[in-house]
Amino acid sequence: MINKKTDFGYEKILLEEKTNRVYEVFSSVSDEYDLMNDLMSFGVHRLWKRFAVNIGGIRKNSRVLDLASGTCDLTKLVYEKLGKDGHVISCDINENMLYHGRDNLINRGVIKGIDYVRANAENLPFKDNSFDYIIIAFGLRNMTDKNTALESMYKKLKYGSQLIILEFSKVTIPFIDKLYEKYAFNFIPKLGKAVANDEKSYRYLVESIRVHPSQKKLVSMMDEVGFKNIKYYNLLSGIAAVHQGYKI
Repeated sequence: MINKKTDFGYEKILLEEKTNRVYEVFSSVSDEYDLMNDLMSFGVHRLWKRFAVNIGGIRKNSRVLDLASGTCDLTKLVYEKLGKDGHVISCDINENMLYHGRDNLINRGVIKGIDYVRANAENLPFKDNSFDYIIIAFGLRNMTDKNTALESMYKKLKYGSQLIILEFSKVTIPFIDKLYEKYAFNFIPKLGKAVANDEKSYRYLVESIRVHPSQKKLVSMMDEVGFKNIKYYNLLSGIAAVHQGYKI
């Protein structure tokens, strides 16, 4: 029997090892996660997340799953779109991130209308056909089996509902790509060491961006599991991209 391998940044590891390795990374960076995101992106990630939420046209009575929810800044944006009959579930595989996210929302006075679930995206513990939207920001590239995760998301969406993915992607302008690569590899790990005392985890995060599927490849992966009317929007020349697909 051949032991299957997958990427962990630039490293190739056994498939069954990746979930634990990624878990360790995010446990390590959880305390400084929000600050590092602001510093690394100069705050632009907040505009990207707002764009991803707005593009979906979330209705007030919707049931929404924020997958790989991290510290819940995206959950908060979704919550603001919902009315009294709406509901959002913050779901992450890492309990440290969930605790930070829950505390962030409670500190902002957000108590009702949100549940917190620890789960693996590849085997979501919800009924099939139960969500109006699934939205995921900067989490897909960390999943061990992206195709299995996409299949799981597809099953949990209602017919006529949509998946929204915000993720780092492939820069479409070579000159900008070279500059971005130098910035990412020369600055971000050093920043991680200075702010979070963790250079290794942030080097993995940079590498994981470089090996993540391209915009067109992700469209193909979504199509293979059944999504229709798929389109994507490049942000800052493809440094990030929002993909949108429907279960029809």
